[in-house]
Amino acid sequence: MRPISDVNNLIVTAVEAIYRHQVDPQSLVINQTRPEYDGQYTVVTFPLAKQLKKNPEDVGKAIGEKLVAQGSIVSSFQVVKGFLNLSLTDVYWQQVLEYMEAHPDAWKSPPRHEKVLVEFSSPNTNKPLHLGHIRNILLGWATSKILAANGFDVVRVQIINDRGIAICKSMLAWQKYAGGQTPESTGIKPDHFVGDWYVRFEEEFQKEYKSWQLSAPGVLKYEERAKGRDEATFFSEYKNTYFNEDSILGREAREMLKQWEAGDPDTIALWKRMNNWVYEGFEKTYAHLGISFDKLYYESETWQLGKEMVMEGLKKGLFYQKEDGSLWVDLEDQGLDHKILLRSDGTSVYITQDLGTAHLRYKEFGARRMVYVVADEQDYHFQALFGTLKKLKEPYADGLHHLSYGMVDLPSGKMKSREGTVVDADDLLETVKAEAHKAAADRGEITGMTEDEQNEVIRKISLAALKFFILRVDPHKRMLFDPAESVDLQGQTGPYIQNAYVRIRSILARTDGMDIPSDGYMLKEDEKRLISVVAALPDILNEAAAQYSPSTVAQYCYNLAKSFHRYYHEYRVLNAETDQARAFRIKLVTQVAHVLHEAMELLGIEMPEKM
Repeated sequence: MRPISDVNNLIVTAVEAIYRHQVDPQSLVINQTRPEYDGQYTVVTFPLAKQLKKNPEDVGKAIGEKLVAQGSIVSSFQVVKGFLNLSLTDVYWQQVLEYMEAHPDAWKSPPRHEKVLVEFSSPNTNKPLHLGHIRNILLGWATSKILAANGFDVVRVQIINDRGIAICKSMLAWQKYAGGQTPESTGIKPDHFVGDWYVRFEEEFQKEYKSWQLSAPGVLKYEERAKGRDEATFFSEYKNTYFNEDSILGREAREMLKQWEAGDPDTIALWKRMNNWVYEGFEKTYAHLGISFDKLYYESETWQLGKEMVMEGLKKGLFYQKEDGSLWVDLEDQGLDHKILLRSDGTSVYITQDLGTAHLRYKEFGARRMVYVVADEQDYHFQALFGTLKKLKEPYADGLHHLSYGMVDLPSGKMKSREGTVVDADDLLETVKAEAHKAAADRGEITGMTEDEQNEVIRKISLAALKFFILRVDPHKRMLFDPAESVDLQGQTGPYIQNAYVRIRSILARTDGMDIPSDGYMLKEDEKRLISVVAALPDILNEAAAQYSPSTVAQYCYNLAKSFHRYYHEYRVLNAETDQARAFRIKLVTQVAHVLHEAMELLGIEMPEKM
């Protein structure tokens, strides 16, 4: 039983009976009624009135009278300026509650027998996962869970960027300066260990640049190019040119990349060793966050896959070649410009690799829908990628979606950063954990627990704080993450929702197990509203899946927890006024707890039994 669907069907049937007019069920707008009005659902009659060429209030009144006369579901109605507010019968809401109790998985959609591939995380192997990856990972994981709950067969993948000049910088720095140190010998988490050498390369590069500035060639070039500009601004603009033309370290890193591409055994051995360190570190962070992948792709294995597709497109006249030998695609017919696909020397660019990877995934999984979770700074790249695949008439080209998200900012001075600009994911996790422990200790919530119990509760609270705070924000918006605010029990936070669940579990632990029927109990308006919120999860999931927006589910969880907290403060459950009221309210809060647990699990959030 799905109340909004039932109401939708009633409206369609009523309009046809009254006006002999067929209504598209998808066109009806039905919302939950605002608290200041009677009823549980509000039907917006303006679109209907326009179709029927009648007054909105008259249409609402006619439909309301028809539904009440039927007497099966609608008990009363109210028309307020073209909005039809409907109140459903006690019997109907009791049936909804009983159905949910008998079918605990009814909120899930049946299998659609359609594959969807979700790509997320996709880090570089020259440094640890950072704050931006956290938002990426949480969005990707939650989106995959929401799609699976909507009946899709979901495949979770990532492509690891394990080659290129940035990787060689870490390798070169370790080779030159580490003196044989390893993660084991230093006790440093392996991905952090490699990241430290990437930072060390930058430090040595800066020193080299300063020395070069004082050299004869450097003085001449600097004076010629800088022309009185601010030093920091000039270096930012000139950095790549210096790296490629004058830097000794730059030359050594480029030489290492050439050796890697040529398959030099020693270079490949070092590359594998350091990448394996990073993979070990990544896995620890992923395990901490509670996420996993079905398939890993590596750039080192896919970077040339798109070349054949590009050459085939050239033969078909879909692409063109410039005088220098480079290959391009004209995307002006799709509102874009011209995009390079192969360099003049025949080497691939990122889009070339992504063309091949998309095709490979389709061959492996048959997925006609693919979701790429990547920051909004890559919006153009994915527009060009999708446009090029459409040019190639790939069978999955119309099912591609870029889940673009904004950057995450932090209150200044709150957290350390290895590079001065990027906060490591592990540092963030530890910071939130410390905030959660402090908040719980201040409230006295963990007093009396064993150390293991305390650690487990704090783990769940801290992860809920981090995940919910990030997922509650629309993905497209830039956001500010505040660790202290995220653990607040009174705000729009994960711990606030966990607290609602724990409170219900505490109530249920004190029930005597008596099975008393609730027949004959007259529901309060607040109880009808609470059931309507509980029963809305299937509709919320449909919306979240259609928009690839976990924030829709996060907002729903908060609204349900808020509705429960309000109900708990105004109504007695265990000490209800009658046995029927007690039995009904136990059933009601049981379903609230169940739905909170299931909906939060879609966001990757665990519920503790106590706090």
